[in-house]
Amino acid sequence: MKRVLLLGGTGDALTIARHLGPQHVYSLAGLGRTPADLTCRVRVGGFGGVQGLAAFIEAESIGLVVDATHPYAAQMSRHASAAAVLTKIPCWALRRAPWEPQAGDDWRDAPGFASIMQTIAVFKHPLWTLGREPLDHLDAIPSWQHWTIRCLDPHDGNARATIIAARGPFSLDGERALFDQHRTDVLISKNSGGAATEAKLAVARERGVPVVMLQRPPLPPVEREFTSTVTLLNALDAFI
Repeated sequence: MKRVLLLGGTGDALTIARHLGPQHVYSLAGLGRTPADLTCRVRVGGFGGVQGLAAFIEAESIGLVVDATHPYAAQMSRHASAAAVLTKIPCWALRRAPWEPQAGDDWRDAPGFASIMQTIAVFKHPLWTLGREPLDHLDAIPSWQHWTIRCLDPHDGNARATIIAARGPFSLDGERALFDQHRTDVLISKNSGGAATEAKLAVARERGVPVVMLQRPPLPPVEREFTSTVTLLNALDAFI
């Protein structure tokens, strides 16, 4: 039996993990809740870089690394690819197709946080859906803005920021209510792809609200790339 190391943290990864038996390992960075309904082994925490990951692969007799991390978890993807090369085992990756702008969308690409701040300077009520990163910049909120920041876990805000702890999937009606409640006039998003968090884009389109889209980072080459959990699971069945 070949052992699989699944690198996760996304809903897609959890779907794959539920398909794995007790001889396989599901690794999480440690953010968010740890699922309790899995038969595979769950490991939480980092590996200590490429060398640490390679040592884990060898110590655990891993025969395949499956990278199902978030499209923006580029460092972990690079480590997975490099460690697989060092240990001479295959690395597969689940890479969601990005969202594409539709008729009526007003998307503005941004390569990083500084460019996001420049783009949203003319707005009053930004809705941030980048995760935790905006929390490091609460002291930099301009006097004319009030931020709404949605991330996985609760955090303290301040007089100029409201923090919402929530996880998808999100519905159209729920996103409409969110935009209404916080008077959202600009949305900041990662281009994560997938259906779980896509409703916010539809609401922005309905209302003519601009979307500042953080560009995806480049990801390393892997032996096999998949765009759906179904095709990846079929390949895993054949591999195992």
